[in-house]
Amino acid sequence: MLRKTLQNIPVAKPYLLATAIAVLIFLPTWIRLAEAWLEFEQVLAHGLATALIFLWLVITHPPAPNKALTHQQRPFYKTGALALIVITLGWAVLELARIDTLAYFALPAGVAGITWALLGWQRMISFLPYILVLSLSLPFWADLVPALVHLASAVVGTWVSWMNMPALIEGNSITVPFGRLVIEDGCSGIRYFAISILLAAMTSILNDYRWRGWLASLSIAITLALIVNWVRITILVVVGYQSEMQSDLLTDHELMGWLVYGAFIIPVMYFSPVMKRNPDNQAQPARINKKGYIAIAVAVLIGPVALTLATTTTAQPGIWSLNMANSPKAELQSLPIPLSMPEAMNQQAWRKAGTWVLLAQSQRTNAENKLVPYLPPQFNRSQWLRESNQQPGATAYRNILTRERVVMAQWYQVGDYRTDSYRNAKLLQIPALLQGATRFALVTLQAPCTERSCESAYNAVINQKAALQAQPFTLKNDSFQ
Repeated sequence: MLRKTLQNIPVAKPYLLATAIAVLIFLPTWIRLAEAWLEFEQVLAHGLATALIFLWLVITHPPAPNKALTHQQRPFYKTGALALIVITLGWAVLELARIDTLAYFALPAGVAGITWALLGWQRMISFLPYILVLSLSLPFWADLVPALVHLASAVVGTWVSWMNMPALIEGNSITVPFGRLVIEDGCSGIRYFAISILLAAMTSILNDYRWRGWLASLSIAITLALIVNWVRITILVVVGYQSEMQSDLLTDHELMGWLVYGAFIIPVMYFSPVMKRNPDNQAQPARINKKGYIAIAVAVLIGPVALTLATTTTAQPGIWSLNMANSPKAELQSLPIPLSMPEAMNQQAWRKAGTWVLLAQSQRTNAENKLVPYLPPQFNRSQWLRESNQQPGATAYRNILTRERVVMAQWYQVGDYRTDSYRNAKLLQIPALLQGATRFALVTLQAPCTERSCESAYNAVINQKAALQAQPFTLKNDSFQ
């Protein structure tokens, strides 16, 4: 094994060089990514191991391009150089705005761009499967959790109903006669999902699969991961019902989950095909295009150098305030649905004609801060369920414990830009920062429903929202907390 690895070093060296150059050019984002790996959170506990697996695959099983196509197709070095420059410019803008999720996706794209500029199109294509493995270490998995929770709730709820078990299923909450089980983010199965995809990618690379083999491997891996999690949750529901919610398994089911996963994954891995690379198809060392270093130099200038010169922020004193004339201020805890905001955000609340208005805002004071801060879940969505009959502009939520209903509307103010979507607010950071904006605000309106209808609450929230959006924020000389 060691001898084979030493023989592969000359073949792997150009790809390792391209990866190292990409790390240096996009260093600030790589540092943040490494810090996220070392936190070993649930959705990214596999991050560091995935990066190490990427290096191991490159060294022990270097990319082997199709020789016939390599001789027939041009390398398109100039196109690769242009792609690298465009990727670097986009990364610099995203890094300036601190849109971390998109900046992370620029990292594997940067590796691909440098490989293309130095080694040519065909070599870059053969390296793409390895770059895909590296991409699995990025912190995008948290965005999949809500969809996985929703899917698991629907499937497990259906399975429980097939068992004729007395249970009330409301969203991600399953209530049995002896208590309630909630399918929360920890029950999404994201770890099984990520690890299964990683194993499928490794198998595909080691077997030198083409796209059909990749598609089959990933399909099996995803299906397996989903079924494992659904089976695990169903077991917990059955155990909770049979034990009258007294089993210790309901509070400590980590080991049980991995045992279920092992029972599924071990047979699949055992019977998965193993294909050795034909000695006649062994990869050969790639020739490095020296002119590609010119594109790398340009990328350094428009990326790290330009970013260093542009990261200056001048914050103006004062805070925003809404024109809530003749409206008394309210306690933050008095909102019908209490909201949890980051401590760094200044919060003010008012109450007007049965409608609560909350203004939460922050100010970017230096280049390290985001204009639009990270906003964690603002309330318990397993307790407050979204009503199905929605109307535009506002949302009705129902408390599954008290049966209260509340209508809520929100909008985000990013400098001079306004949107109802948090994702759009993150994207609006780019034009706002280019205009010198430093202020962000989240405005929330809430009104409780009557026992019979939410129509009056909906009208009150919509009318108040329209009135507030028709007037600009006023700037007060108060400082941020």
